[in-house]
Amino acid sequence: MRWGLIGAGHAREAIAMSGFVYERAFARNIGWLSETEQHALRGKRIAIAGLGGVGGAHLLTLTRLGIGAFNLADFDRFDLENFNRQTGATMSTVGREKTEVMAQMALEINPQLELSIFKDGVTAENVKEFLSGVDLYVDGLDFFSVAARELTFRTCDEMRIPSITAAPLGMGAALLTFLPGRMSFERYFRLEGCTEEEKLRRFLVGLSPALLQRPYLVDQRAVDLDAGRGPSTSMACQLCAGMAGTEALKILLKRGNVYPAPWSTQFDAYRQKLVHTWRPGGNRHPMQRVVLAVARRHLERGKRKRASMLGLQSARRRVSP
Repeated sequence: MRWGLIGAGHAREAIAMSGFVYERAFARNIGWLSETEQHALRGKRIAIAGLGGVGGAHLLTLTRLGIGAFNLADFDRFDLENFNRQTGATMSTVGREKTEVMAQMALEINPQLELSIFKDGVTAENVKEFLSGVDLYVDGLDFFSVAARELTFRTCDEMRIPSITAAPLGMGAALLTFLPGRMSFERYFRLEGCTEEEKLRRFLVGLSPALLQRPYLVDQRAVDLDAGRGPSTSMACQLCAGMAGTEALKILLKRGNVYPAPWSTQFDAYRQKLVHTWRPGGNRHPMQRVVLAVARRHLERGKRKRASMLGLQSARRRVSP
């Protein structure tokens, strides 16, 4: 279901009460942006699917940049398990729809925003409507939402819409950009025909060929692809928003260098390392195959440790009085 111009009444009321003026609200962007560029951003529309850890941070970062319109999709509600990383997750929002909470937060920054909300998330039935009229797609989907991600990026490629994915990895972020007419999401990641688990491995390795986050993972059992669970940090989500927001600015204003796939960038704040990688052929590249083999061994080791721990716990329960 789509809502057009959500909160229009709220926005008009906020304008009347606060005297909101777009030019004044975003005046401190000027210098890094020209006034002409700021005006251009006001006329842009960005689609964001997923409004959790990275998606929510993307929305507020881009709103503060002065983007004037968004298409937002998410079917989920906030819960306690979101508290460590998700911008909209607070005690007052537990149980509330993420689209509702994040739309309200964005409107409180810019009450003149135009928002179209897709409360069922991205589906095969609404994906073209979700991407209709947008200048850019920014991926905020959960790491484990493989089918929705494949669908959205495939449709972006068909509709010739530039797209960005930024992944929170450890205490850093990895960035990939796909531009019309260049290497597509599928050609880079090579997911077709793979099992669900293999798709997740390929997505992880394609995002971060350098695997900068791997050396400081202190508990391998926390990464469980079968259960759709992995560790996360708020620092990584904020870094994602900064990297994706900057890339969005360059794409929308057509200035600065944009390095699309097969280029990727990973910055790890914990290790204070920045790596740019170039993988022609994406996950078919010989170096990527080596990294995939390493990732498989690493993930299998974690799976064995989880199984061993579960076996130990089960044995303790059997002998306990």
